[in-house]
Amino acid sequence: MKIQIRNPKSRIAKDVSCHASRVTRHSSAFTLVEMLLVITIIGILAALVVPKMMGRSEQARQAAARADISSIKTALDAFEVDNGYYPKNAMDLIQQPHDAKNWHGPYLDKIPQDPWGNNYEYVYPGKHNANGYDLWSEGPDGKSGTEDDIGNWSTK
Repeated sequence: MKIQIRNPKSRIAKDVSCHASRVTRHSSAFTLVEMLLVITIIGILAALVVPKMMGRSEQARQAAARADISSIKTALDAFEVDNGYYPKNAMDLIQQPHDAKNWHGPYLDKIPQDPWGNNYEYVYPGKHNANGYDLWSEGPDGKSGTEDDIGNWSTK
């Protein structure tokens, strides 16, 4: 279907062209109210989501510390099975001690650091595990013996 306007100077042709240019101009940009509405919605969503995500990162660090402790425990137990005793220090898992006759290591590639950048602590015999060893992370505060420590005796 083809529409022809025979007289381009007629009033109808002007009204149609003016109306078309107004529609084009209006639909090509957002109004200030629309922009403020979008910014408000983003702000509300951020206020709801950010606090929940902030707590998750600390939980993830604690879970990573527990996983590291578990893998170090596995290496310590393998050392004990091979040699009949637990190592005197964590480096015995990487380098053969002179008194280990049946050493089949290295049991770990390297001793990892905890998620807060501190070394894991290892003591044999342990205070918390009298018949075994204590292995722990000092936690976020980096101080041993505080409430936030994560160890092989922890029930958290």
